[in-house]
Amino acid sequence: MPDFAAVFADLRKVMAPYGARLAVTRDDETEFYVDTRHIQKNKKPLFFGAVQLKKSYVSFHLMPVYLKPELLSSASPELKARMQGKSCFNFAVSDARLFKELAALTKVGYASYEEQGFV
Repeated sequence: MPDFAAVFADLRKVMAPYGARLAVTRDDETEFYVDTRHIQKNKKPLFFGAVQLKKSYVSFHLMPVYLKPELLSSASPELKARMQGKSCFNFAVSDARLFKELAALTKVGYASYEEQGFV
């Protein structure tokens, strides 16, 4: 049986550096949410990303790729195969190679938000 808590911990490590720079809105054993301090027209902060422990997988959400899908142009087919929707990646087991690629994508996503003036 997969160790989803370990997968969550590994993916949280990818997202955590951005929590230190932005605003962590939830941080517990099943959720780690990061918002920007940029307030949108709806008076809510712009979402950056999250890690969520679900029943049968762990989700890694990365909103910059939703706003700029071209950020995914260099993503490997293996990482793209983990996508559900436009900005969510699901994992049932830890994969160091894919998590390293996801970390690089998250860094590029943060830079994209910087360029757009969101952070």
